[in-house]
Amino acid sequence: MNINGATALVTGANRGIGRHLAAQLVERGAKVYATARRPESIDLDDVEILALDISDPDAVTAAARTAGDVNLLVNNAGIGGGTLLGDLQAVHAALDVNFWGTLSMARAFAPVLAANGGGAIVNMASSASWFVFPGSSAYAVSKAAVWSMSQALRREMAGQGTLVTSVHLGAADTDMTKGLDVPKMEPADVARITLDGVEADAVEVVVDEFTEMVKASLSRDPREFDKRFQQLLNS
Repeated sequence: MNINGATALVTGANRGIGRHLAAQLVERGAKVYATARRPESIDLDDVEILALDISDPDAVTAAARTAGDVNLLVNNAGIGGGTLLGDLQAVHAALDVNFWGTLSMARAFAPVLAANGGGAIVNMASSASWFVFPGSSAYAVSKAAVWSMSQALRREMAGQGTLVTSVHLGAADTDMTKGLDVPKMEPADVARITLDGVEADAVEVVVDEFTEMVKASLSRDPREFDKRFQQLLNS
């Protein structure tokens, strides 16, 4: 997909990876709708700012009505989550935002994309689509669902010419990972690699070496990865 001349909408554009995605889309020549639950927190130039909580169906419908010229939907908004045996409300919240909110955006914008020539959807997933970081099993389940959803949507939307890309990475230096003592990528690098993937019509973008290792482990005994990951944590 050629980003120059595209019209994009980015969810969660007020900080972290989403902010860099929106800014770099502008740099690459796209018109950009930058959205967040608190629109006043968006400090980007040359974007159209919209209030949007992706877990609110009415807000999602309103966004699709307002941004009727979009041909690139970037589903970046997401939250963390606790453990599956911990606070059940936190588990529901992770799935409500990361899975159901992302799906609501895809469903609302599917006819918009079709009317505008097909375009593309980018779903920001995670290396956690394929493994569980200690203490974040609810987040992992939600991101595994995003990965599976991306594959399903790719097939369901192929007839209208819409590319669906899932993006997977380890830790980036954002508010969500604050306090984690692990190697972290710069959010700007994640955004650049993601948009390069969109322009190359990639169906899956694996951002970093750690995530490549995680994905490669799926064909082997899961206990091998568990042992290797524990060694990484202890190193």
